[in-house]
Amino acid sequence: MRRTTASINPALSHAIESAGHTDLIVIADAGLPIPPGSERIDLAYRPGAPAFLDVLDTVLAELVVERATVATETAQHSPGILAALHERLDALGVPIEQVPHEELKRLSRAARTFVRTGEYTPYANVILHAGVPF
Repeated sequence: MRRTTASINPALSHAIESAGHTDLIVIADAGLPIPPGSERIDLAYRPGAPAFLDVLDTVLAELVVERATVATETAQHSPGILAALHERLDALGVPIEQVPHEELKRLSRAARTFVRTGEYTPYANVILHAGVPF
């Protein structure tokens, strides 16, 4: 369910508007495999752009999130990404579950939407579990 209006991308706005309770939205780096047939909003236009955190901030400004899932490998390979995720999600009261990367990819197969960024930082991926505003 939508919180505010921050995105001007029609596909991204539609994905956020149509997300229901427990729907999964994956914010992905440039390399995360996206299953065939999945809704893909490909925002990448060059290596590193748009950045994972920029896209995440836009989505978090609009989407009610009840929890998030990240790969445990993020802590070792991209501690800055994990710290930034905690900074943003902890401030919203959103708990973060960590699972092995293979499990994250398996869980992501149930996603309503994948939002692909141009991020080249390893393990810069998060599954956002949509919540409700009440």
